[in-house]
Amino acid sequence: MDQVFGTLQRRKLPKDAVVEAAALRLRPTLMTSIAFLLGALPLMIANGAGAGARNSLGTTVFGGMLVSTVVNLVFIPGLCVIFRRPPKASKQPRPPTESPQPHP
Repeated sequence: MDQVFGTLQRRKLPKDAVVEAAALRLRPTLMTSIAFLLGALPLMIANGAGAGARNSLGTTVFGGMLVSTVVNLVFIPGLCVIFRRPPKASKQPRPPTESPQPHP
């Protein structure tokens, strides 16, 4: 999100800012998530004593990380575009503001 806000400060549209930030963060996010998922895989396929507990723990961790990755890569950027839309121009012109005159 810091990437998005930095790009928005450079006067880009929210959609362009999100696409640019997503392209920069895609590879690190996927590499971290895949490494974590591969680490949880032995828990999912464990057998022997205590395998039931390990299987349920591994499945929960694996599923949670998978859902978290999808939310991070798809829904959060989408919500950012929706909620950071530029304001619509009003049809009525704004009245001029009077600047206060300095007193001598």
